[in-house]
Amino acid sequence: MADVRVLRAGSGPVDVAGVLLTPGAGATRDNRTLVVLDAALAAVGVPVRRVDLPRGAAAAPARVRDEAGAFAAELGVPTGRLVIGGRSFGGRMCSMAVADGLPVAGLLLLSYPLHPPGKPETLRVEHLPRVDVPVLAVSGASDPFGTPDELAAHLASLAGPTTLVVVPGTHGPADAPVVAAVRAWLT
Repeated sequence: MADVRVLRAGSGPVDVAGVLLTPGAGATRDNRTLVVLDAALAAVGVPVRRVDLPRGAAAAPARVRDEAGAFAAELGVPTGRLVIGGRSFGGRMCSMAVADGLPVAGLLLLSYPLHPPGKPETLRVEHLPRVDVPVLAVSGASDPFGTPDELAAHLASLAGPTTLVVVPGTHGPADAPVVAAVRAWLT
């Protein structure tokens, strides 16, 4: 873990009842990273629900809200006790749901797609200042969807406390450092 860098530290969520995880574009709830993270969190007693999202930014935030509501009801808690997030597109859709008012305990942004590769002028950040919950962003040091410096600059606009952990790799970093960052942030 010597190659892991924390660029900006904030506090993590407290009193988390469960974690809702969503996949990147074109992936499913059975994405390798989500499955490994699910098992690691289950091993420490944190309930996890992995869900698929529809393609397209129009319908996906509504699915996040619906799934968060159903998971919270199953756990017998309000959505404000859940951490939600996911890989790439999934994390972005969760951040949009939170920005639009979904109350949650925290947000996980794993390999956040700040911009398309090679197009840093095409940012996906307009909603970020409305995110007011604790956020953990984990990104590969050479992710073509956003450099660590670009992410740090844009995540600074978040209204809630933010932690950015940079791990070795690109847009699909190894699972072990991602899982370690999430577990450390949640506990």
